[in-house]
Amino acid sequence: MVPFAGWTLPLHYGQGHLQSHLHTRRHCSLFDVSHMLQTLVYGRDRIRFMESLVVGDIAELKPGQGTLTLLTNEKGGITDDLIVTNTSENYLYVVSNAACADKDLAILRDRAAQLQATGSDVHLEVSDNALLALQGSPSMARVLQAGLSDDLAKLSFMNSISTTVFGVPGCRVTRCGYTGEDGVEISVPALRAVELAEQLLGVPDVWLAGLAARDSLRLEAGLCL
Repeated sequence: MVPFAGWTLPLHYGQGHLQSHLHTRRHCSLFDVSHMLQTLVYGRDRIRFMESLVVGDIAELKPGQGTLTLLTNEKGGITDDLIVTNTSENYLYVVSNAACADKDLAILRDRAAQLQATGSDVHLEVSDNALLALQGSPSMARVLQAGLSDDLAKLSFMNSISTTVFGVPGCRVTRCGYTGEDGVEISVPALRAVELAEQLLGVPDVWLAGLAARDSLRLEAGLCL
């Protein structure tokens, strides 16, 4: 276990780093990424609010579609990278990095207050959901589909749905992840996160993976770290 952005995270589990890395490539692995900041943005001016802070074209996102974008400071410099999803439930779902969570949230809240002072309708809610990432091209879709009523084949990359996963309602499944593999991130009510994790780990193909494999997989795939 190692300290990371105020959290204690598992560097690796019993199988070790190398075995975990290779297992993700050959089968699939479950990563607990609940340290990521999840923010919900409500209000009729939510898109204008978000576009005043990021470089992405949020207005053009279809319902359920997300984009990787950059959060900028007042001078246009990069503060963080994050994913913004235009949900079908009339709010924006924003996932940003744990190491930047405090400064990201301060920027979001400050900008929201500025717009609210001029009569804009926007407000923020920090989600207390856990976030589980199931990653691995050979097995992920088969493992997850067994617990979904929705057709995972219709969920394309960077798209998101609100659904029930293995009997746990109120989950948001987004087809994304930074291992270089096909995968999903599942935002799940915190009180049922262990239950869902145990359901997924009941499949022999699924191993737990820690911070070391998450970093090395991203580096191997040539993704930002």
